[in-house]
Amino acid sequence: MIDLRSDTVTRPSQAMLEAMMAAPLGDDVWGDDPSVNAFQEALAQRTGKQAALLFPSGTQSNLVALMAHCERGDEYIVGQNAHTYRYEGGGAAVLGSIQPQPIENAADGTLPLEKIEASIKADDPHFARTRLLALENTIAGKVLPADYVERAVALARQHGLATHLDGARLFNAAVATDTPLDTLCAPFDSVSLCFSKGLGTPMGSALVGSHDFIQKARRWRKVVGGGMRQSGLIAAACQYALDHHVEDLKEDHRRAARLGEALDALPGITVTSQATNMVFAQVDKAHIAPLAAWLKEHDILLDLVYATRFVVHRDIDDADIERVIDVMQAFFHR
Repeated sequence: MIDLRSDTVTRPSQAMLEAMMAAPLGDDVWGDDPSVNAFQEALAQRTGKQAALLFPSGTQSNLVALMAHCERGDEYIVGQNAHTYRYEGGGAAVLGSIQPQPIENAADGTLPLEKIEASIKADDPHFARTRLLALENTIAGKVLPADYVERAVALARQHGLATHLDGARLFNAAVATDTPLDTLCAPFDSVSLCFSKGLGTPMGSALVGSHDFIQKARRWRKVVGGGMRQSGLIAAACQYALDHHVEDLKEDHRRAARLGEALDALPGITVTSQATNMVFAQVDKAHIAPLAAWLKEHDILLDLVYATRFVVHRDIDDADIERVIDVMQAFFHR
């Protein structure tokens, strides 16, 4: 089965499983799991931040970041298409009593600066208190331009806002632009990083920031049920991915470019975006149901309902890409 639904479907390699089984363990709620502590220290150094904190999921990592930055009745500015707003169950509002102020994303994934500024509320009891600007990189596979990030963060600082980055696929951005991870993290007060997407761990995300911020985040992690015991198993997988899998993302990007170019040449499909490891396309509505059946018949998994999105990951090789191209060509040339 060739699974192109998401890079979350990756499986740990044999070497990663061996690293997990060899990891020394403790109780992380007590703070004495040596594998967790070593990973958090290594990640803080890699990102240029003072401290890091391991989480079971990126959704929880983002939620805790918002709760650590904001209080009840506060507001965060976020993109309409951002994961923290659209795909995380409304957790900030439901669990954090934090009001989202969504802004429509531009085509390149950015939030227009004039719209950000217009959304910042006056210090008045009629309004929620605007406290945080949240960005996402990559977003729909697209890398945020570095100069845009600088200007957006400067605008936030000008108005006294904290900044958070959902960097679930920030490693993809780092590899695509040949930019050190700490450079991409530097503008932000906090960054969430996911290891269970392109880096291939079975689970695990981490939040990085200052010592004081991570201390507050640790408390909120416990409140929302993220305190884990022998989580060195997860930390060992994340550490292995950090040491061995980051540069492999280049291959995902190369294969996605090959797939996007081939799909765009087909008569019944239009590629609307191809960036890093993702290809987005438009398929005529009349083709969607028969195409879904055709792909399933040929052992290819693709979610045509959520979005016509082809996501390349480390469990997809060159032969898989060529097979997908052949199957798609056979469908549209019938």
